[in-house]
Amino acid sequence: MTAVAAVEAFRLSLPLVHTFQTSSHRKSHLEHIVVRVTDGSGASGWGEIASPSDPYYSPETVDTCWMMLRRYLAPALVGTGWDHPSEAGRAWARIRGHHFAKAGLDIACWDLWARSSGTPLAAALGGTRRSIAAGVSLGIEPTVDDLLAQVERHVADGYQRIKLKIAPGWDVAPTRAVREAYPDLAVQVDANGVYPETLEALATMRELDVLGLLLIEQPFAPGALAAHARLAATIGTPVCLDESVDDLDQLDTAIALGAGSILNVKVSRMGGLTAARTAHDRAVAAGWRVWCGGMHEFGVGRAANVAIASLPGFDLPSDVSGSDKYYAHDIVSPPIRATGGMVPVPAAPGLGHDVDEDLIRGQATDTFHT
Repeated sequence: MTAVAAVEAFRLSLPLVHTFQTSSHRKSHLEHIVVRVTDGSGASGWGEIASPSDPYYSPETVDTCWMMLRRYLAPALVGTGWDHPSEAGRAWARIRGHHFAKAGLDIACWDLWARSSGTPLAAALGGTRRSIAAGVSLGIEPTVDDLLAQVERHVADGYQRIKLKIAPGWDVAPTRAVREAYPDLAVQVDANGVYPETLEALATMRELDVLGLLLIEQPFAPGALAAHARLAATIGTPVCLDESVDDLDQLDTAIALGAGSILNVKVSRMGGLTAARTAHDRAVAAGWRVWCGGMHEFGVGRAANVAIASLPGFDLPSDVSGSDKYYAHDIVSPPIRATGGMVPVPAAPGLGHDVDEDLIRGQATDTFHT
């Protein structure tokens, strides 16, 4: 029986090595929350709350997660006992929503249990891969030439798939330019739900459909499952869901409606490793393909993504690229690196990386201890 005796949390900001723009906002740094849970013996595990700072991707922000963690989630977990980390979520089961905030504690509980048992996190989750194929996600650039330069750099580094962020006015032309420059490259696009279901938007989707894309991700709003189903029935490119599925009930609804055929499994969006593993199992059983997305996590959250992406159903390249693509100095050692487009799955216990506690404590802008 494991019982969490204490929870520590740290607000931490790291600069990005390259400014990143999506359909909703532009960012030059990221602020996340790093958490540590400790049991009565002094053993500890680390997790990360990788919520955005602003409510453009989801309703949750760093501020809301900090409040939920401090006021509700951490007090609920302290003193709660469990035999397996998949049971830790019972401590906060009556708290609705707030999946990003829950994810940080869930990851930390898995890390605590895996470290204490001497088990690599990937193996604890049921992973079978020794390395995972990595892709990169590229934001909206000032010009198409700037975008092509970014693609060239990452293709030269061996990345096997490129994801392009798109938005009205930045969709068909840049995607076609990448496809013409790299006719055999695996390319997918991600709209982050910015398009309304209009005739103009549907015409854009049809133009993208002929470019030989791996998938079109989240073209419509998160709640527009019927719109996604209608689109999926009319184009040949697979429709992938991201923001539309942040819990298992929504996944069941999406499957029943035929709202897509590919699921982007994000540990943070789903509420942690426990829910992400179940989403993987359920989607694969329904005949959907799955891949592991990310939220530009620091090293703790990125290591959790590597572990979940080792599960056998993740047969598409993940967004778990090397941390050096985003951060000059990460919070784990050794840093997560991609070689030839492949990221190794650690064989060491837990997350498989040492956490730089001195850096975290030294750069934290706020902390609390429960």
